[in-house]
Amino acid sequence: MKIPEVKLKKRHGLYVLILLFLIPPLVIALAQRWQVSDDDPDRGATTVKNDVFGDSASKIVYLEQNWKPAQSLWFYTTTQGSNLLPYDFFLVLEQAGKPELFRSDENINRYRYLPQKKTSSNPDALPVGFVKDNYLKKDYMGFTCAACHTAQINYKGTGMRIDGGPATADMSGFLQGLTEAMVAVRDKPEVQKRFVRAVMQLGSYSSEAEVIADIKTYTLRLTSYNIINHSPVDYGYARLDAFGRIYNRTLEHLLNRKQIEEVLGNLLSEAEVKTALEGFGENISSSDRDKIIERVATSPKQIVKLRQELFIKADAPVSYPFLWDIAQHDYVQWNGLGGNGGLGPLGRNTGEVIGVFGSLDWHEGSRFSLASLIAGQGLKKKTVEYDSSINTQNLRRIESQLVDLQSPKWPQDILGKLDQTRIKRGARLFDKYCVSCHAEIDRSSPERRVVAHMSKLEEVGTDPTMANNSVNYTGYSGILRNQYVGAGVGDVLLDKKAPVAALLTKATLGVVTTPDADKGFIRRWSEWLYNIITAFFSNEIKDSNKHGNYIPDTTMNPYSSLQAYKGRSLNGIWATGPYLHNGSVPTLYDLLLPACSSEQKDGECRPEKFQVGSREFDAEKVGLKSTGYQGFTFDTRLPGNLNTGHDYGTKAPKNPGDLPMLSKEERLDLLEYLKDQ
Repeated sequence: MKIPEVKLKKRHGLYVLILLFLIPPLVIALAQRWQVSDDDPDRGATTVKNDVFGDSASKIVYLEQNWKPAQSLWFYTTTQGSNLLPYDFFLVLEQAGKPELFRSDENINRYRYLPQKKTSSNPDALPVGFVKDNYLKKDYMGFTCAACHTAQINYKGTGMRIDGGPATADMSGFLQGLTEAMVAVRDKPEVQKRFVRAVMQLGSYSSEAEVIADIKTYTLRLTSYNIINHSPVDYGYARLDAFGRIYNRTLEHLLNRKQIEEVLGNLLSEAEVKTALEGFGENISSSDRDKIIERVATSPKQIVKLRQELFIKADAPVSYPFLWDIAQHDYVQWNGLGGNGGLGPLGRNTGEVIGVFGSLDWHEGSRFSLASLIAGQGLKKKTVEYDSSINTQNLRRIESQLVDLQSPKWPQDILGKLDQTRIKRGARLFDKYCVSCHAEIDRSSPERRVVAHMSKLEEVGTDPTMANNSVNYTGYSGILRNQYVGAGVGDVLLDKKAPVAALLTKATLGVVTTPDADKGFIRRWSEWLYNIITAFFSNEIKDSNKHGNYIPDTTMNPYSSLQAYKGRSLNGIWATGPYLHNGSVPTLYDLLLPACSSEQKDGECRPEKFQVGSREFDAEKVGLKSTGYQGFTFDTRLPGNLNTGHDYGTKAPKNPGDLPMLSKEERLDLLEYLKDQ
């Protein structure tokens, strides 16, 4: 029987369509499998002679963590869509007040980022976690995960690099220094002349006028960012209010014209508002918002007014989390904000890129798309479009890479032999005092799982600022108004102002379900389909209930469970100081002591003030050097800096059933056991 020609054409068209969508994902998979790797045996590590705090490291070693050199270097240099500054700007920018490059090893080291030498995957010798990113045919300098999650610990001249470890970086200080350098370029003619000439020689810009225009744009962006995220409590080294800053960048890019007009009406005259919005239609883009802010933010005072009206206080700095076992967790973040099942890791990592300067071109649109349907916007004509630079493909690959990462073991050849007798006694104490919240796992088992034990604020007693902020902060919903967000106990309808946690959840879902904006149609959709399917089905973690003693979510208070802090397994804990979620305790030995109080007349207690910034290791107390140099002074008496709580075994029992107070010898036994984890 002869098949009609029309049916054959239709069938052929269907086959072609299937091939168009199936072949590219296969090509992607093969390309990722066979991609060229950088296998420099030193992993690009280099040393700096003159250290601002007198630290000493004449050689760098890597501890065994189940990663080969190629894996470390891939982690350092794989872009995630972060666009802080035009790339050529960063290459030639001078420090404010001196002709030395801002990116010089000594200056980078001063902010406690890790200098690197030139390798095949890092031809410009950028520091660990700094990378060249391309978005909409323009090159930028941005951050990778490694910038905040790679550590170095020095001991007697040896620097130990630890992949996935918490950085000692001062990101706030770095961004302030970068801003001052850009202000000098903008305001000092002789500096600007040198800068423009150097940028033009690199060949990315077609005219000096184009360079000067970007100088103004990016100086304003950095200035606004610093003012918007100003905190009454200095962060210092080794911590950042990452969520506060992620929330603020989310709020900034959700604003629609109506809310901008309303907010500006509270700050400016009617004529000034009209001038600020002149030339912009109803559906404004992120670049439109930047231009509007540029017109309004004529002085730091005006930016402060905008901050007070539009943004939250980023005043709850926390330590950078360590990343080993993160792919094996049921819940992540200090307060268990992120479920790790299904597409949870993609959403979590998307939020991180929002915080580190992903380009966010979110706006209201009128075209229906599959992405808008999956994001929960239904079939309505008016939708939110989440175009951005965020590279979900690389975020998935980074998460996959972290599956292999293991915690570092105490290097006895460098830090000294462990006392096995004390370890045995410490193991019994750990089972008695600690194991109920900090489960033991096999660090090398492929089947390991980390169950987070959540303790409500009243129980754990540590500084509540970060957890309270995550629940209590609200902001303008803008382009998301009247949409629904799943909260586990039902959907939250987003009003004019809504919980920022709900806004972030909705925004990250929108980004994850949006194909890459700067790729061709076929590649864009095929990569997106491949990444979503692979991320979902390769994740062995499934959605589950939280464990521990916390306040459950209810329909009236859908985020109550976030007012808690997480206990996790302590393998590798020796390499992650300072301690507690806000970095308020310098060493593990100090953590086994009570916080100082007026009632306490005798005995040891946690230091009220200590120095942060050194990478030198204290092998006796287990933590970083905290006295004897002029670093950042951490004052635990300030809001957000409290070192109280987590006082198990540190005080005499008051009630029947309370655990007895640890003696000094018992503290040393437990400390030796923790070194061995």
